[in-house]
Amino acid sequence: MFDKTKMLAQAYKLKKAIEAESIEIEESGIKVTVTGDQKIKFLSVNGVENKILVDTINKALKKSQEMAAKRMKDMGGLEGLF
Repeated sequence: MFDKTKMLAQAYKLKKAIEAESIEIEESGIKVTVTGDQKIKFLSVNGVENKILVDTINKALKKSQEMAAKRMKDMGGLEGLF
């Protein structure tokens, strides 16, 4: 049981480290910052920030992740791959 607890603690620590990182790209007047956990943190077009677009994209990404998790669960999770 201790090994499982230790693994969960390590996984949580890794998750937090990944969430804290971000990548910023700027091209053709578009600037976007994405966090390590695949969330849009900032988006601007020609210097104008667009929070509504950020929220909408993040909602779409979350729904996509939920759909993928459900499909994976329906297929038996990771155990079904081995």
